[in-house]
Amino acid sequence: MKVVRRHGVGIRELASELELSVSTVSRAMNARPDVSVATIKRVREAAARVGYTPNQTGRALRRGDTRAIALVMPTTTARTQVGETFFLTLANGLQEVLSRAGRDLIILPYGASEDPNGYLFAAADRGLADAFIVAGTQPVDPRIDYLLARGIPLVALGRTASGNHPWLDLDFDAVAADAVSRLVLRGHRRIALEITEGGRSNAVLMAEGYRRALEAEGIPIDQDLIIEVPDTRDGGYELGTRLDALSHRPTAVFLLEETTAIGLYRYLEEHGRLPGRDLAVIGLRENPVLDLLSPRLTCFRLSVEDYGRRLGEKVLRQLDPGVVSSEDGASLQELWRMDLLPGESDGPA
Repeated sequence: MKVVRRHGVGIRELASELELSVSTVSRAMNARPDVSVATIKRVREAAARVGYTPNQTGRALRRGDTRAIALVMPTTTARTQVGETFFLTLANGLQEVLSRAGRDLIILPYGASEDPNGYLFAAADRGLADAFIVAGTQPVDPRIDYLLARGIPLVALGRTASGNHPWLDLDFDAVAADAVSRLVLRGHRRIALEITEGGRSNAVLMAEGYRRALEAEGIPIDQDLIIEVPDTRDGGYELGTRLDALSHRPTAVFLLEETTAIGLYRYLEEHGRLPGRDLAVIGLRENPVLDLLSPRLTCFRLSVEDYGRRLGEKVLRQLDPGVVSSEDGASLQELWRMDLLPGESDGPA
């Protein structure tokens, strides 16, 4: 029998044309053992010709899963305000891994007007996804505790002290050590650190790594050189103002949020100074938004898509340990190393 492909064919129509019951077609599509191999082959060939696919939403509801992974992410960052797409690039690598496992990625963004804790609590209670990836982590994060208490699989994009859970994070200690060592070799002893306001995990960890790096170089720690500015487009300009207000100004600065270099460069230019000559500047991450800065920013290289792929492997391991090989899945909690990318912004003291 020839079945002609039509748009929107349902299981009842397919069963009618095959002169089979709906339950037989359903069991054949699922390769149930009580259906003959010949019938399974016949049903599946007909389904392919007419373009019929099972209702995945209904099947997921019956199984009690959604086949979806939710990335819960903040939108109030300098990266989004200057047009850089960190999270979308991350999502490319993440979705690549998830799709191979037959899962979809949904993005749940929250802005400044929303409570990040309540936002995730509501999403989890509604059962929007089988697992959650939590970004913008706090040192102690109620969202992590909430998911752990309910047995909901999760991976944190950033470390927290909340319970024992999988996370993926940058190796801030290694980055700080490399940046400080490079600046010290160039004769800098007054090295400032820019971190963002709000006390997020990445700012706390970077400050700790910075202090350890100074101690390793025998440089006294001056708390006045750890400067918090808003994670906004103008945060770098404010940073320049506050550096100049210090009684003993630094000769170098390391930027946790590399996009603040835009405002800092503008401040220095307006005050007749030049990055790399009058103030050495190193940023955290190579960032396409900063390609037009001159001099070229010294920073650290991170493949955001690879970072997303590893994130996908970790979340799949929480859902099905057999899906990801031991070679690919890495450890439960993993630090990601970044390599220094020399530029021209970190010149003489």
